[in-house]
Amino acid sequence: MKIYTRTGDAGETSLFDGSRVSKSDERVDAYGEVDELNAWLGLVRAAGVPAPLDDELVHIQRDLFALGAQLADPADKIAARVSKAIISDDDVSRLERLIDALEADLPPLRRFILAGGTAAGAALHVARTVCRRAERRMVALAPPVDAVLLRYVNRLSDLLFVLARSVNHRGGVPETEW
Repeated sequence: MKIYTRTGDAGETSLFDGSRVSKSDERVDAYGEVDELNAWLGLVRAAGVPAPLDDELVHIQRDLFALGAQLADPADKIAARVSKAIISDDDVSRLERLIDALEADLPPLRRFILAGGTAAGAALHVARTVCRRAERRMVALAPPVDAVLLRYVNRLSDLLFVLARSVNHRGGVPETEW
């Protein structure tokens, strides 16, 4: 299979249901934000994080492919037949459990903190802001996306903040308060 198809040369792309839309379509924009988030998480992993956190980030990257697939499938043609393309409440609960476990090892948050720290920590802060942008794009979609997808990205942005704090804490880099 060739990487180029030439089918997008006029500024259109296909959704999973086969419909053609402009590459500036809100839905394409939303899953493009999710794709950018996934790339930022790849940068975080390349910057170096401990094995258990790296494993979690790989899981999240896989989730983001599923999320993007669901966003590219407004007619729900793929989700029912491809189990790896499903985001569920169990995935949201998994993120919540990870947030709770990581926060247990962190000093209490008393003030806002400035983004920064280690290379991985700073990249996680950027990933958090990209995640929030993806969430805003998803909220604007019509028809509305499945509510579990919104819960997932909302929780994911919280997790990315806690991961940034955790990576910096483990790296011995103090937080800069605002």
